[in-house]
Amino acid sequence: MLEKLQTLEDRYNQLNEWLSDPEVISDTNKLRDYSKEQSNLEETVGAYRTYKSTSEELSDAKAMLDDKLDQDMLEMVKMEIEELQERKTEIEEKLKILLIPKDPNDDKNVIIEIRGAAGGDEAALFAGDLFKMYSRFAEQNRWKTDIIESHSTDIGGFKEIIFSINGDGAYSKMKYENGAHRVQRIPSTESGGRIHTSTATVAVLPEAEEVEVEIHDKDLRVDTFASSGPGGQSVNTTMSAVRITHEPTGIVVSCQDEKSQIKNRDKAMKVLRARVYDKFQKEAQDEYAENRKAAVGTGDRSERIRTYNFPQSRVTDHRIGLTLQKLEQILQGGLDEIIDQLIVEEQAKMMESNEQ
Repeated sequence: MLEKLQTLEDRYNQLNEWLSDPEVISDTNKLRDYSKEQSNLEETVGAYRTYKSTSEELSDAKAMLDDKLDQDMLEMVKMEIEELQERKTEIEEKLKILLIPKDPNDDKNVIIEIRGAAGGDEAALFAGDLFKMYSRFAEQNRWKTDIIESHSTDIGGFKEIIFSINGDGAYSKMKYENGAHRVQRIPSTESGGRIHTSTATVAVLPEAEEVEVEIHDKDLRVDTFASSGPGGQSVNTTMSAVRITHEPTGIVVSCQDEKSQIKNRDKAMKVLRARVYDKFQKEAQDEYAENRKAAVGTGDRSERIRTYNFPQSRVTDHRIGLTLQKLEQILQGGLDEIIDQLIVEEQAKMMESNEQ
C-alpha cells in the first residue's frame, strides 16, 4: 500500500511541475486533463503526507522511551504514543478507502428513466412520486434537473419520464437508485381500504460525452411527428417531435417535450448517447462489469431494491437490510442517510475484495 501511495505522490508532484509549465498552460486540453488528475489525487496525497508525518512523530516518541525520564514525563510520552498510534490507525483506514478504484463515471451528469411497471394507474402515480423525490434531492445538492421526455396519465403521474440531472458527482450518488422500487399503500380510488402493491423501475445512466462514444449519422434513422398529450390528443400541429433509431444497436429514443424540433433532437441525442455508452460499456469493459456485480445497488435494473410502505410510514432498502421510519422525509428528497450507508457498504465490499 505504501509503495502505491508513494507512486501517487510522485505523480502529484510531477503534475504540479507540468501545471507551471507555460507550454501546458497554453494547451487547453492538457491543462484541463492535468488539473483534473491533480484534483483527484489531492485528498489521497494529503492523507498520505499526514500519515508519514504522524509515523515520524510516533517513531520519535517511542525513541524517547530509551531515555531516562522521570515518572511524570514517562506517563506523558506513553499517552502521546497512544494518541499517535490511534491517529495513525485512523489514517490507514482512510487511505484504504481512498485507494479503492474509483468508478470512472462518478463525476458525470446522469440521465434517469422512470417507468411505471406493475400496478396500472397506481404505478404511474408512484413513478411521479419518485420523480418528485429525485427532483428535490437534486435541488438539495444544487444540481439542475431537466425533463427530456415524459408521458403523463390522465389522473397524474407518468407512464414514463426521462430527465437529466447535472451537477458535480451526480452519478456517484444517483447510481444507487438503479433498480425496481415497490410501493405499498391504499389507492385514493380504493373504497375498501385495501393495501395495493405496485412497482416502478428506475434506470440511471451516466451521461456520455461525444468523444466517449462514436455515433455516425449514417447509422441513425430520424423520424419526425406531431407531439401529443395524455390520451393521445394533439398538442402540437407542427412536426416537432423526434424519434431517433440507432440501427447498429436497435436503440430507439423519442423526444417531444420541446416545441422546437432542433431542441427535441438535441435532447434525444443526449439520451441515445447515454444508452449506447451504457450498452458498449457493459459489453466491452469486463473488469468494470465485475466491479458492478460486486458493488451495492448498481446491478440488474429488475432487482427490487427498495419498498415504500405508506401505512407504516416505512422505507426499506433490501440490499443492506436498512429500514427507516421516515417515509415522508425520504419522499421529500431526504435520501442522504440511505445513500451514505450504501456507499459505506460498497466501500467495505471493495476493501474486502482488494485484500483477498
